[in-house]
Amino acid sequence: MLHRCPIIFALLLLCSSCHHYHIQRDFALENAPPAPDYSQDKHWQALPWTEDAADLLPDSQLKDKQAEAAVDVFFVHPTIYWGRPKGESDWNAALDARRLNKQIQKTTIRHQASIFNAAGRIFAPKYRQAHLHAYYCKDKIKGKQALDLAYQDVKQAFQYYLDHFNQGRPFIIASHSQGTTHCARLLKEEVSQSDDLLEQMVVAYLVGIPIPADSLPKIPVGTSAEQTNCFVGWCSYASDHYPKDYHSYLKGKVAVNPLTWTTEETKAERALNKGGVFRDFKRLRPGFADAQVHGGMLWISKIDHFGQKLYPAKNYHAGDYNLFWYNVRENAQQRVAAYLAARTGKQR
Repeated sequence: MLHRCPIIFALLLLCSSCHHYHIQRDFALENAPPAPDYSQDKHWQALPWTEDAADLLPDSQLKDKQAEAAVDVFFVHPTIYWGRPKGESDWNAALDARRLNKQIQKTTIRHQASIFNAAGRIFAPKYRQAHLHAYYCKDKIKGKQALDLAYQDVKQAFQYYLDHFNQGRPFIIASHSQGTTHCARLLKEEVSQSDDLLEQMVVAYLVGIPIPADSLPKIPVGTSAEQTNCFVGWCSYASDHYPKDYHSYLKGKVAVNPLTWTTEETKAERALNKGGVFRDFKRLRPGFADAQVHGGMLWISKIDHFGQKLYPAKNYHAGDYNLFWYNVRENAQQRVAAYLAARTGKQR
């Protein structure tokens, strides 16, 4: 979901206008696109053995370490389906939509999933993502039905990953926006119900959707850089800005600072930012942005001068990962190292 500001994602990643169309017909399961078959590589946005945008890097000094990784990453992308629906009635995106899949690769897989290619093998499923309208339609039942369908795909993909690819390996769950809607539910309904899965999970990055701290049984909020078996998340806004629905949407939710990895409200200066990325993904930009936790939000007061021009509004949703690209990458490696070291110690 692009909370209250879909144009921001377009400015940062697509550099094109974006329109929020209303879907004319009620949700009906029989009108949904064909379901995925996760035994087929074509129904994944990224796999460790395919060439995809998750393999890319903005700096030649960085390395894609998926081939040697001891950990996996299950990544679920945000809403990229927001244009005019085909036939004005499609609540969920078709898996074989070529233009949409191209945009997913160009944006979220390249800018977000790639962060984790030093920490683990990346598995990113295609799924019948709900149209952006599902979050905003007045009839919440219809929107929920579309989101439920998308979730069932994500759940099926995760189970297929566990059954066929995981082989007992530790894993990270990472997501953004609509992806976080589904991954938070996956953690609550599936991972939290299994002691084995809780033990295998290194960390969950639940970014771009506010999560109540007590909403995930047995999975605490991470409050240090090397903590494992926990979750972290944040929603980015300009400093001193309170969205209109702040009290109902954000107040009291989890906000972890991606420059310090704590929930403390002390401001982290730009000097701690080791590198963000722009839309062109051509280089890292150290000192890209500062960050401060405030009342369930991540406030940002200063962005690299040119980057500031890409953010004409107060909602920095599209930059939740981009603004802190290298810090998140480094942190995923830190948590993996801490997880593996702890398990090695237990085996002695």
